[in-house]
Amino acid sequence: MKTCLIILGISLFSSVSLSQWLSDVRLTNAAGPSLTNSESIAVTGDIIHVVWVDARDQNWDIYYKASGDGGVNWSPDVRLTNISSSQTAPAVVVSGPNVHVVWQDDRNGNDDIYYKRSVNGGFSWSSDIRLTTNSGGQYAPRITVTGDILHLIFIDTRNGNYEIYYKASADGGINWSADARMTNNSSFSLNPSVVVSGPDVHLVWEDDRDGNFEIYYKRSVNGGFSWTSDTRLTVAAGESKSATITAAGSIVHMAWHDVRDGNFEIYYKASGDGGVNWSPDIRITNDVMVSSWPDIFVLGPYVHLTWSDTRSGGYEIYHKLSLNGGFTWGQDTRLTFSSGAASSSSIGVSDFKANIIWCDTRDGNQEIYYKLNPNANQVGITPINSEIPDEYSLSQN
Repeated sequence: MKTCLIILGISLFSSVSLSQWLSDVRLTNAAGPSLTNSESIAVTGDIIHVVWVDARDQNWDIYYKASGDGGVNWSPDVRLTNISSSQTAPAVVVSGPNVHVVWQDDRNGNDDIYYKRSVNGGFSWSSDIRLTTNSGGQYAPRITVTGDILHLIFIDTRNGNYEIYYKASADGGINWSADARMTNNSSFSLNPSVVVSGPDVHLVWEDDRDGNFEIYYKRSVNGGFSWTSDTRLTVAAGESKSATITAAGSIVHMAWHDVRDGNFEIYYKASGDGGVNWSPDIRITNDVMVSSWPDIFVLGPYVHLTWSDTRSGGYEIYHKLSLNGGFTWGQDTRLTFSSGAASSSSIGVSDFKANIIWCDTRDGNQEIYYKLNPNANQVGITPINSEIPDEYSLSQN
């Protein structure tokens, strides 16, 4: 029966056209470089929020723009920071009319995490709020939200090496908890990713405590008040890095890039029981060039993956879709045909629409581009299996 399911999955993918991606839309047009990262887009219905870092004003600042009609029309660029220092690594999330943005900022002489919010869908913004105040550096903030509850993670050097820290707000960003240390070892803990699903908060990062970088995981089942011990998710000879995580209910999906095969490939694994047990590693890409820096997003049984890939000569953005919770996957779909380099993709999915932004050098400098698939979740096709198969709860690294 499981063999039939796999065959049916391949048949469905081969019979449905995945050429529904619309033309590339250039979102920025400024003299300085404009850069994205994996958390630069947040989508709710037809409303799309985008943040990026931009050097048009002679230093790095955070910029924002939005679309209220599913990517057809866009607001002007809005400068969110205006300080004669460097503001980088922005991340954005949305919950109802509330839009939350975090970034790293060196206005105080070392990098701190800053935050601001809009309570009216991005039309106006609060002042900048400093969230960290210690002598170490804080980097790469990542944020997730459910209702008015915000969960923030970041890299911190206050202990003399790179560790992951966490803090939360239960009132939509007005008040914040104290910093909580998530990792405690003498190695580097880097590139965290976080997602919330109900009361469960899931955290992944890369860590070289084992002599090479592996992916580690921990979770909270009570909204961040307490956390499990660290769990190593990858055991490979090569380095495993740049993990990204998403969840729907108790089903958790994670992707990363891995050099166990001699070059960078995208790997994936899932948990069907809220992070207790995990599937074996599943190789998503298989080409002789570099496949790296994935971003992952789940909506019900539909799991979307984007990444940067050099199989076509230069860096281009690719996409892959699973209709059945990660059990089987469709073909690799090339989304960009850039004369420069297309990289740092970020994906957001709402209803049946998939929205992707990335950084592109086709114009001679780095600009932000956008692409829409208005029928990304294959309207009219019943997913083969909307639950993670039993196999996903049989293996735990």
